[in-house]
Amino acid sequence: MRTEKKRSLLKRRRWRIRKKVNGTESRPRMSVRMTHKNIYVQFVNDETGCTVASVTSRDKAVENRDNLAANIDGAKQIGKLAGEAAKSAGIESVVFDRSGTRYHGKIKALAEAAREAGLKI
Repeated sequence: MRTEKKRSLLKRRRWRIRKKVNGTESRPRMSVRMTHKNIYVQFVNDETGCTVASVTSRDKAVENRDNLAANIDGAKQIGKLAGEAAKSAGIESVVFDRSGTRYHGKIKALAEAAREAGLKI
């Protein structure tokens, strides 16, 4: 399958999910995006259209960011940091947006680490 076709299918899948998953002020959307090298997590209030908190594997505040990769171990560390960032922003409960990827492997590890950090997903 051509890469353009794969990208368009992923984009359509993301749009389909975003129609159903919306974040509010009391329960923002936890948007997770993975690339081959990095992990991005944002807590978004869709009512106002603003990002409440965010954590990436590229942040300067993240320890060992040079050794951090987009694998299961990196996802666990970023999930733990995302849970802590959410707690510091006053977020206790979120709606999980996996951006069209399957719930296994890295995504599952990130979600479980965020739950262990105290988030309700």
